[in-house]
Amino acid sequence: MRLARFLLDVIDTRASRSSEGNPRQRRKESLFASSSNLERLMILRERYKAYLVTKGYTQQKGLDYHETFSLVAKLVTVKTLLALAVIKGWTLHQFGFNNAFVHGKLEKEVYMQIPPGYSVQGPNKVCKLKKSLYGLKTGLPTVVDDIIVASNDTQAISELKGFLDTKFKITDIESFKYFLDLEVARNPTGIQICQRKHALDIQHDSGQLGFKPTSIPMDPNFKLSKDEGNLLHDPALYRRLIGRLLQLTTTRLDPSYSIHLLSQYMAAPHVSHLQAAYKVLRYIKKSPGQGLFFASSSSYQLTAYCDSDWASCPDTRRSTTEYCVFLGHSLISWKTKKQMIVSRSFDKAEYRSMVAASCEISWLKYLLVDLTISHSQQAFLYCNNQAALHIVANPVFHVPNKLN
Repeated sequence: MRLARFLLDVIDTRASRSSEGNPRQRRKESLFASSSNLERLMILRERYKAYLVTKGYTQQKGLDYHETFSLVAKLVTVKTLLALAVIKGWTLHQFGFNNAFVHGKLEKEVYMQIPPGYSVQGPNKVCKLKKSLYGLKTGLPTVVDDIIVASNDTQAISELKGFLDTKFKITDIESFKYFLDLEVARNPTGIQICQRKHALDIQHDSGQLGFKPTSIPMDPNFKLSKDEGNLLHDPALYRRLIGRLLQLTTTRLDPSYSIHLLSQYMAAPHVSHLQAAYKVLRYIKKSPGQGLFFASSSSYQLTAYCDSDWASCPDTRRSTTEYCVFLGHSLISWKTKKQMIVSRSFDKAEYRSMVAASCEISWLKYLLVDLTISHSQQAFLYCNNQAALHIVANPVFHVPNKLN
């Protein structure tokens, strides 16, 4: 029961008579508990494991909570760290926090019903939470779980782990091979990351394992439209598939443009959209283990390439911005996104793509500085449109391009 005392206090609602301090006048969070034995429920034995979960879905935004966003590292940051680690020869360590959710501090008072099997019961008894619990919306922004540490000082890493273990119970993962659904393999020449298991799981769950693989993710002459064909009877099937494919684009650039196009029709998907998504799956089947490689012989030079697909959307005629950024020879960032407004000409679409790539380069330079990498080299941005390059180089074009 020690963990129970660490998480909550049982209080009497009759202790306070004022409506402001009386928990009965506050919103109470109910508790879901499938076991009557709280000893097992609170994970006091290694053999029996379960979760004490609150009914967070009963909380109302604006009344019980305001923000549920949890600050996490961008995968671009993770890939940049891995690329730097292999260049500088840093050792990579991974560890996680046990029961990370229950270490979060609550900013507001939260009460819940006493769970079945708890020794203290009574009609006027409720639980006042001292720590965050699973299911609680207010606990999401306080969670910190998996951590990667890169350093050339193994003694400093050991001291850091020892300090954190005294404050929070951590699990030291000796081999850095799997992190955030990324499969990591390191050798003297560099680091390779991929999502082979995730790709095969998508194939299996979608029933596409028995189909013949294709050489391209989408026919270049095939145009998708929101009014083409019949609507799907189960649009959730399409949405789940596209969501899992979007996760795959964190390590694969080649199908990202096709998946970007398919993701535009998640509101009302048609049969033709699902068939096009299955074609992307058959392309991924050709090489499910393909991913990224960060070479140890790389450099700190930032190089970006940008392009655009002018008026490519048949429904809105908006253009598509595309760019990719390399750190030396290592690909660390890329993006495919429909532009916010309609570009009146091809050079204007290319110019907006250059602007987006420039913003990413600036952010990456600040990130390198935060990672103690002195980056004084000039970054390079390549564009294949001469008109857009003239717009950038000549300030005379500044005024007429404000509204284009």
